Amino acid sequence: QVQLVESGGGLVQAGGSLRLSCAASGSIFSLNRMGWHRQAPGKQRELVATIVRGGTTNYGDSVKGRFAISRDNARNTVYLQMNSLKAEDTAVYFCAADRSYSGGYTYWGQGTQVTVSS
Repeated sequence: QVQLVESGGGLVQAGGSLRLSCAASGSIFSLNRMGWHRQAPGKQRELVATIVRGGTTNYGDSVKGRFAISRDNARNTVYLQMNSLKAEDTAVYFCAADRSYSGGYTYWGQGTQVTVSS
């Protein structure tokens, strides 16, 4: 079993920055893909960013150029640096992990709230 714990959410003004962290523990062997998703009230969960073990990243269109995902394999932690935040970035952000390189995710964190005030 894998546990994912997110941290770093909070309230920030539009144009500001936040960095989210996701620490993985448990049976973390070969967690080849990790990512961030978000869900705003009344909306479906959407992809924010993913990173695979080799370092290749992928971003949702709405965050390209503003957000950056990174991974520290030694600390079993994935980060999401969020810059130039907008009110529409307000959502609960979820960390996810899987042993596969594509498709859905098996493991999910509990989520962390990010609120951007305009």
